[in-house]
Amino acid sequence: MRQALEGSQAIAQAVSRCRPGVVAAYPITPQTHIVENISKLVADGDLKTELVSVESEFSAASVVLGSACAGSRSYTASSSQGIMLMSEVLYNISGLRVPVVLTCANRAVGAPLSIWNDHQDSMAVRDSGWIQLYCVDNQEAVDTTIQAFRISEETEIPVMVCMDGFILTHTLEVVDIPDQALVDKYLPPFAFKRILDPKQPISIGTLVAPDFFAEVRHSQHQAMLKSEKAIIEADRDWKKLTRRGYGGLLSEKGPKDAKVGVMTLGSIGGTLAEALDTQPPRRKTKLINLRCFRPLPVAAIQKACEGLTDLIVAERAISPGLGGIVGNEIRAALAGMKKAPKVHNVAVGLGGRDVPLETLNDLVDWAKTAPDTSFSVFDAKLDKLPKEDR
Repeated sequence: MRQALEGSQAIAQAVSRCRPGVVAAYPITPQTHIVENISKLVADGDLKTELVSVESEFSAASVVLGSACAGSRSYTASSSQGIMLMSEVLYNISGLRVPVVLTCANRAVGAPLSIWNDHQDSMAVRDSGWIQLYCVDNQEAVDTTIQAFRISEETEIPVMVCMDGFILTHTLEVVDIPDQALVDKYLPPFAFKRILDPKQPISIGTLVAPDFFAEVRHSQHQAMLKSEKAIIEADRDWKKLTRRGYGGLLSEKGPKDAKVGVMTLGSIGGTLAEALDTQPPRRKTKLINLRCFRPLPVAAIQKACEGLTDLIVAERAISPGLGGIVGNEIRAALAGMKKAPKVHNVAVGLGGRDVPLETLNDLVDWAKTAPDTSFSVFDAKLDKLPKEDR
């Protein structure tokens, strides 16, 4: 059913359609509205779930870890400093191979304090062992949330669905919320092979000595690599039911013979897609939307970059002392290509700064003369800084 909904409301509806047994979360801007709307669905009798109010994000993650192990489909959500507080448990959930879905309403991490959007929070836990899927708009966030439960339960790897705070969570859009019967057809009942059952006692999370720890990490890494197939199939099967698909691991837009590419994650992809349609650059340019950041889809990235001479990676986070996070990973991913494009890496929109349509043309023009090793905070107004910090 097509409805005009705030992004957070739409996600609450999508979670409800997945029939979670347990939802636990602690409020933090801009995630609060998601669980607030879930609690309203529970209070109105439209969702039967155990809604657990906790005292912190650490507790929220701990609750869903336990509830999934006990046999319940489990969901949580957080943002920014809340993700930081969860981080210890995020590693535990993935290391124990427990299927959980989390919505990260992406927000900058302080200090300085900011409640606005960038990707610093999810990037800070990119090595925690969670699949990370980034959404361009609220329809994609709804559909990806439903896909995430299937992916997580098939692979026994937790999935983090990343949607830009405020830009998506607080924006009203017309969204198609699939009916319950369709979701039930797509998403089988929750199943977890290692459910804790008093009748068949097992332990989950016991001490692993050095003589087996490396093997555990190896198997976790291999499972992440193999999860690409589950991500692609989940998106493909969803498209068969709804006619909506997102390319699985990544998507492309623009002329196939373009020599310039711009790669983004999240809602910036929607802005640049609009710019490509309404004010295309003078140089043929194609957009690459990196939907799946973990696992990093190296083969798909290389294929998307074939024929390009220049690739601009525009990301919404920064690694101080290094520069780009995504950009440097893309350089590594392209290292195996016979003829890899020059990679130009910029950060844009940090702390929620607006990314106007003109950004696409500005980036393409900048890349003409920028060296391939360059990194800059592209939209920083350096005249506002002391000379020594420019």
